Amino acid sequence: DFFSATDKYYTQGIHLELLSPAIKHFPVSRLLPHPKWDNTRDGIGLEHNGYTPSDISTSAVLYGDRPFAACLFLKTFRISTEPGRKQRFSSSIITGVIGQAAGGKEMQEGIHKWTNNITPHGWHNQVNNDIILNYQAGYEKQLWSFRKALSLSMDGMARVGTFSNKAAIGGTIMIGHFDSPFTNAPANRKTLRIYVYEHPEINVTVYDATLQGGMFNKSSPYTIIAADITPITFQNRFGFVVIYKGLYLEYFQSMRSSDFKTGNYHVWGGIQIAFAL
Repeated sequence: DFFSATDKYYTQGIHLELLSPAIKHFPVSRLLPHPKWDNTRDGIGLEHNGYTPSDISTSAVLYGDRPFAACLFLKTFRISTEPGRKQRFSSSIITGVIGQAAGGKEMQEGIHKWTNNITPHGWHNQVNNDIILNYQAGYEKQLWSFRKALSLSMDGMARVGTFSNKAAIGGTIMIGHFDSPFTNAPANRKTLRIYVYEHPEINVTVYDATLQGGMFNKSSPYTIIAADITPITFQNRFGFVVIYKGLYLEYFQSMRSSDFKTGNYHVWGGIQIAFAL
């Protein structure tokens, strides 16, 4: 939320990823099904996310607001691309923990101290410790493109497990100068790529541990009951990307409608940096 000047709902996140051919030999990677297409990449990622209610200045439980929650997990993923039909399939397994063991309190207190912001209160009311074990599969298909300047695609996703059960369908429009995201041809690193994208999507949520608590540990001080979860939500992400000499830079802003009946829409932003080793 630093990029939106708020501390509300999805308040902080750090994602680190590594793609390498060696990862396909990991035991967990062998559990990831994929089509036998021309190009397959394997990767691992470490993610830490924190969630807070709309007011972090009080130690009391804010009933009707989002609960404090933090999660830390390892993601093992595989991405397969078929350039001829402009399609991509991805799958991932995540394993980790939600609750005090994820260190959300310590992370937010450290960030606020570093940025000279207010000390957050209320983390003692967070969702209690539980395990995370989830599987996710996604599919993307390009519908139309014009040279390297315009692209329109659709995508879908399904996720099941102890952390999140949901499905989503959306689309992406890209405008600018870019290489096709559905090709395996090596990019010319001396050529500047710059573009913007818009990605709206509809989400259908059955279960969310950051709102409802862990699937096995029901002792959390405060959670949102299943009847108050908003089953269908809308989310939109807008991004600006620059790629040059193997360096990828992105700034994005996301907006999401309310995840629960007494909540509000939420806006957050972030940056992504990637480079070839």
